Amino acid sequence: MNISRDTPLSELTLRKYEKPMNLKERELIKKVCLTIGMLQPGDSRDVMVDVLQVLLRSKKKRKALSATEIEKKVIENRKKHKLQLTGIASSNIRRQLKRLKDLFIIEKVLNKYRITEFMSLNEIYDQKIEKFVLQSIVQRAKEYFAKTDELADSRR
Repeated sequence: MNISRDTPLSELTLRKYEKPMNLKERELIKKVCLTIGMLQPGDSRDVMVDVLQVLLRSKKKRKALSATEIEKKVIENRKKHKLQLTGIASSNIRRQLKRLKDLFIIEKVLNKYRITEFMSLNEIYDQKIEKFVLQSIVQRAKEYFAKTDELADSRR
């Protein structure tokens, strides 16, 4: 059995929610995370929201942060919002950073993390996710559909 053949090269989950109205900052960032598959609906382990919120706040100052700085700020953020201090282990913070990096939302420069090129999330979505990640996934899906049609037509 060859497991790697069923391992996706990339994947993207997109969800549609109600229009973003009257949401507080953390709620809005949580919806962004849910929308792009960084969180699952109903997931109580939402430290990803804090990681992204911390990085978005540092973007305003055009400041990159080390993983340790992010971890400290995540803990402060969770305390401020009176949330349980779950998911704050260094290893989990690094895992969330990797997930954001894999989706091109953040980048690592000189061992520090920042929102990619300090761009807006809208720009990142347009340039990185929609035009690069989504387009390549859609193109590959079309190849699979075409090959399946070709196979089905040859069996008639």
